[in-house]
Amino acid sequence: MSIVVTGATGRLGQLVIQELLKRTSANNIVAIVRNADKAAQLAALGIEVRLANYDEIESLHTALVGAEKLLLISSSDVGKRAVQHFNVIEAARQAGVKHFFYTSLLHADRSPMALAEEHWLTEQALFKSGLTYTILRNGWYTENYTSGLKIALNQHVIIGAADEGQISSASRQDYAEAAAIVLTTFAHENKIYELSGDKAYTLTELACEVSRQTGQNIVYFNMTEHDYREKLLSMGTEPAVANLLANSDAGAASGALFDDSGCLRQLLGRETTPLSDCVRQGLL
Repeated sequence: MSIVVTGATGRLGQLVIQELLKRTSANNIVAIVRNADKAAQLAALGIEVRLANYDEIESLHTALVGAEKLLLISSSDVGKRAVQHFNVIEAARQAGVKHFFYTSLLHADRSPMALAEEHWLTEQALFKSGLTYTILRNGWYTENYTSGLKIALNQHVIIGAADEGQISSASRQDYAEAAAIVLTTFAHENKIYELSGDKAYTLTELACEVSRQTGQNIVYFNMTEHDYREKLLSMGTEPAVANLLANSDAGAASGALFDDSGCLRQLLGRETTPLSDCVRQGLL
């Protein structure tokens, strides 16, 4: 069995590799990366490292030789991802990959979030490719909010544009474990999994949890999508990222990040990581 993981040195990719190593031997895993230096630790574990770039289809052809299962962790190049993903799908088809796994977005086929478009285009390309697929529609990472908690502590406020929208996020670790499980078990052919955390929360509730753990009075201040984007820009956020974050929060306000299917819990065989645990980690 040869399991190939793209983006293997990224934050999600590294966690997927760690979870795979709990379930299969290193010589069954191939890590596709853009920078070999960053993959030195993977190579030291006995994992084969191959160089490829989503923009260079010839490099993908070489990297996918002998692959049985391929996990495409979505590219971080917002605006370029659809074409990059098409390249990987075509290379996988030509290489005879038996099973293609893809990390998509929660409710990608109907989400109002701008982030969903490239994911949905990728899914449609997969459907047309003839490849056996499994689509992991990952919800929001709780770390998307908890990674900025130290700034919130300094300012005594969490800002956003999600209003009182319910957010069913889960930890990056939860999604990584789910990916490793479907990669190493059976009966996932041509299935789509809507993956989300067990207990939804609002950003007001997030602020309350931070207050509870720190003893400080942290509040949530809601802004319009436009004002939130402008605030992020004033803080030095890259325009593309500011647009994405503001639009995603606005989507959350209308329910785009809510899901109560329990699918992630079922795959994991346990409850998803509680918000309190993620907050505690974010405050370290």
